[in-house]
Amino acid sequence: MSTLIVILGPTGVGKTAFSLQLAEHFGCPIINADSRQIYRDLPIGTAAPTASQIARVPHYFVGTHALDENYSAAQFRTEAREVLHREFLRRDVMIVSGGAMLYIDALVRGIDDLPTVSSEVRQLLQGRLQAEGAEALRAELRLIDPAYYSRCDLRNTKRIVHALEIYYQSGHPYSSFLTAPSGISQTDAWHTVLVGLNRPREELFSRINRRAEEMVEDGLMDECRRVLPFRAENSLNTVGYKEMFQVLDGAWELPFALARMQKNTRVYAKKQLTWFKRDTAIHWFHPDRAMEQFLALWPQVSGEQ
Repeated sequence: MSTLIVILGPTGVGKTAFSLQLAEHFGCPIINADSRQIYRDLPIGTAAPTASQIARVPHYFVGTHALDENYSAAQFRTEAREVLHREFLRRDVMIVSGGAMLYIDALVRGIDDLPTVSSEVRQLLQGRLQAEGAEALRAELRLIDPAYYSRCDLRNTKRIVHALEIYYQSGHPYSSFLTAPSGISQTDAWHTVLVGLNRPREELFSRINRRAEEMVEDGLMDECRRVLPFRAENSLNTVGYKEMFQVLDGAWELPFALARMQKNTRVYAKKQLTWFKRDTAIHWFHPDRAMEQFLALWPQVSGEQ
């Protein structure tokens, strides 16, 4: 049986290096599961695979979309599964690597079938957000959908707005659509193995801090200047760009923006780990020992058993 290896973990942990090693070992390409690396013109701030890395191992979903294109976890699931069906006709192992929690869940477990939200409903909710503020929308969500209210991140205004959009569009609470299974899909034509990478917190945070510094040294500010006309797009609503745009606006000095970028990246890494640690199917490794330890485990976890 064909086997899909999914490499996941927090930002900055070392997924790229390990996925390249493993892909070379199995002689397969990599499906990239990063919600920002799919966009063109953001190689520095998203730490996208470099040209030399792509020359080593072919990658899917790197720099494939324009900054003003909307892209979702549902689209990723559909397109990634198309790639997998094609690739498994000629090879037994494929690799997915990334830290986009929703993308990985959509691919591995399926995704809920949500109604399409019309532009009129989107405009209505955005107008209310501007006029009434996020707290009013949170209060409304608590009334109409207490089940989702009790489980969502109430600080994430985008999720609050989206839940209300679904309700206004369909007339049904957002929680009523959340039916995707919690376990790995058992209906796929391949066996899935989840591989998690993690490091001690101080080690991980040190890597995150240094990588942010290297991004600035490598020209992140110039990259931000080039994409400034697209700053309102969802593709740029992410750590790194938001802080550097404040520098371009004259609101922050670069050292302060860099420190905030480092802090916000650390916070995001903790959120990723909290999400992934709920999944007991993940095999966890330190990146420095992952190759040796995973290959030792391979006969037990591969689809050949």
